[in-house]
Amino acid sequence: MPGTNLTREEAQERARLLTVDSYEIELDLSGAQGGGTAAPGESDNGEGVFRSVTTIRFTAREAGDTFADLVAPTVREVTLNGTALDPAAVFADSRIALRGLAAGPQELRVVADCAYTNTGEGLHRFVDPVDGQAYLYTQFEVPDARRVFANFEQPDLKATFQFTVRAPEGWTVISNSPTPQPEGTLWRFAPTPRISTYITALIAGPYHAVHSTWEDKRGLSEAQSAGGGGGRQAGRSVPLGIYCRPSLAEYLDADALFEVTRQGFDWFQEKFDYPYPFEKYDQLFVPEFNAGAMENAGAVTIRDQYVFRSKVTDAAYESRAETILHELAHMWFGDLVTMEWWNDLWLNESFATYTSIACQAHAPGSRWPHAWTSFANQMKTWAYRQDQLPSTHPIMAQIRDLDDVLVNFDGITYAKGASVLKQLVAYVGMDEFFQGVRAYFKRHEWGNTRLTDLLGALEETSGRDLKTWSKAWLETAGINILRPELTTDADGTLTALAIRQEAPALPAGATGEPTLRPHRLGVGFYDLRDGKLVRTDSVELDVDGELTEVPLPKARKRPDVLLLNDGDYTYAKVRLDADSLAVVTRHLGDFADPLPRALCWASAWDMTRDGELPARDYLDLVLSGVGKESDIGLVQSLQRQVKLALDLYAAPDWRETGLTRWAEATLEQLRAARPGSDHQLAWARAFSAAARTDAQLDLLAALLEGGESIEGLTVDTELRWAFLQRLAATGRADEARIAAELAQDATSAGERHAAAARAARPTPEAKAEAWRAVVESDTLPNAVQEAVISGFVQTDQRALLAPYTERYFAAVKGAWEERSHEMASQIVVGLYPALHVEQQTLEATDAWLASAEPSAALRRLVTESRAGVERALRAQAADEAAGAAG
Repeated sequence: MPGTNLTREEAQERARLLTVDSYEIELDLSGAQGGGTAAPGESDNGEGVFRSVTTIRFTAREAGDTFADLVAPTVREVTLNGTALDPAAVFADSRIALRGLAAGPQELRVVADCAYTNTGEGLHRFVDPVDGQAYLYTQFEVPDARRVFANFEQPDLKATFQFTVRAPEGWTVISNSPTPQPEGTLWRFAPTPRISTYITALIAGPYHAVHSTWEDKRGLSEAQSAGGGGGRQAGRSVPLGIYCRPSLAEYLDADALFEVTRQGFDWFQEKFDYPYPFEKYDQLFVPEFNAGAMENAGAVTIRDQYVFRSKVTDAAYESRAETILHELAHMWFGDLVTMEWWNDLWLNESFATYTSIACQAHAPGSRWPHAWTSFANQMKTWAYRQDQLPSTHPIMAQIRDLDDVLVNFDGITYAKGASVLKQLVAYVGMDEFFQGVRAYFKRHEWGNTRLTDLLGALEETSGRDLKTWSKAWLETAGINILRPELTTDADGTLTALAIRQEAPALPAGATGEPTLRPHRLGVGFYDLRDGKLVRTDSVELDVDGELTEVPLPKARKRPDVLLLNDGDYTYAKVRLDADSLAVVTRHLGDFADPLPRALCWASAWDMTRDGELPARDYLDLVLSGVGKESDIGLVQSLQRQVKLALDLYAAPDWRETGLTRWAEATLEQLRAARPGSDHQLAWARAFSAAARTDAQLDLLAALLEGGESIEGLTVDTELRWAFLQRLAATGRADEARIAAELAQDATSAGERHAAAARAARPTPEAKAEAWRAVVESDTLPNAVQEAVISGFVQTDQRALLAPYTERYFAAVKGAWEERSHEMASQIVVGLYPALHVEQQTLEATDAWLASAEPSAALRRLVTESRAGVERALRAQAADEAAGAAG
């Protein structure tokens, strides 16, 4: 039985048979404030359902059978071409059978009771504890529009969508089309352009709104204006809206959000030479959102943690801006032109990521011209990690069905794909890249495409043959290693330089063969000048094959540091030669520019994960250089990585020594940081996560209660919770203290923090209660479940958590089969016994994999978690050997 799955073959057959013209969707959300809507002739049963009426007009190219998609507790009516069908006979396994279609126009009408969710999928319902009001929003990617209305749920069956919504009095309803004036409590939206089901959207509730406009001052190119550009006129004004719950309105920095949005509009329209495709652009900060944001056409939903209630560092603002620009880029790449099937999901996401970072780095007036540094240190680190797991796959993955794509929103789809797009831009040239993109948009507007359509356009504009490039980069898995080989004469003059490329064996369990790839990259020559490492020469070249000679810039001495992939154009693991590594170890914080620092930090972290650099040496490296690091994003990444290295990669008998050194260093840095600075806040958070001695915990408690202070440090709401959670995890804060803090912050965020703090307490009772709430019950909303899991797993509570390894393997398959994808994934990944870095964990995992017969998606998630333990065991062995040798 198909259940809720859909195979690629089924989707291809349905697309061959059908074209879809339009949807008319009527939703009765009038009972949403109370949790449900009464069906005709019935009282509200309190089960959280709403009435959904869908009329689909489509055409069958020939006679045949097919099906529509729907996930609903009850289907009341199905009418096909005026003939009533028995719902019991035609509806099963999320499908409505449409049998015996004649060729020609068709009309399907479906009346159903659909369900609100608290999982962040379909139509999510949330009640704000501050005002008691309900707030709704939809999340449909990948296959969840069918939880709200009957449809043909695949990206290549585009249609127009016309929504009519009845909502409680006083509410606002937002959708893809401009918000109309309501007729009492009825909202009738105009039809959308032809779009895919997964980017339709409805957001409803008493949301707070701020409005503005983007003015197209530059217009379009003469050619685009002559061509019509999809019927839009140059020089138009696009309405902009920003929404959030009223309880967050005081924190909403709308002007800053509008500024980033307008910069994105300016830059994308110039680069894409295609007008913004929709009539308005709303950004809605919604509660309990699973992802960062979602590119619904003209109505982007964004997690409302991006409305900052307390002080955050500039790195958080940069990350938020990247999310805003990522979703805006999708309006063209993804919404205007859409992938035919989910195997090109990577291109959809990677393009949005690449262009959002490029916009931050290059748009006039951007606050973050160093955005490629953040990309190198965060996105690419994610990609390198993902690409070394047993589940590694080609960027252009083979997506057989919906189950495949649901676990494919990973570091390869987003981060490696964007890294390779950056390599592609270096390979063909930025001007040629965007010329190809412009041709692609004009040629395929409102349609569906495959990768070959974009590559064909880029071949036309660049003159490069991209078939070989595509095969090497997009159709193979794994990562290359690049190492320099230098020769010098007796007086130290550099006489020869080559780059050796390696293709390590793929991880056990991965499919494919190691591949040497073509790389367009830079080689940087850095010398110490007045205490700073500055670039004194550089070479840009194509690297291909096992060994590539590098043309030397001129007769010169061997540089103090030779850095491969200078500029971070390509995607590869880079190693330093021994002399360069020695200089970097002493002077990593002394690079004049942040990007080469980020590349060296990333290389050191990768070596630590690979067991080439012992965890204790990585700690030494960070402690010697982090105090000189000016980039706050790099500082925060280093803080996270050191803590991870000490918790998982350090030899167990040395771990406590390392953690104590780190805690002492965080407090030292906190006291030394400039008062009120981002660095001070970052070190306060690092100290709160690391504090362990009685004196350190006493200080943490005194800072929380106001008995002590540090000049410039404001212990605001979010920082208070960070301190309290650490105190709870170390037994210094009990239920009464947590409840008192929640009383001061009686918000949904406060409820999440309190749930995490309760689960963090170091008692068997606290752990048992957290386990019951997550695993044995299914009533927690998605955001609260996530918080409980994060509190449950404490790195210094290994003995307390040990009994849950067996319980995990007894429960995980049932949780996967009984919960929604998002909720089950939280449990599978979050509760895996990753802290128990020992052979027994691997053996327990292997026994479960051999006997449980998990689905392919579940097997992948558990196997990835197992690989983390295996890697940690190798790293611990390397660290132990270093301790013995030292």
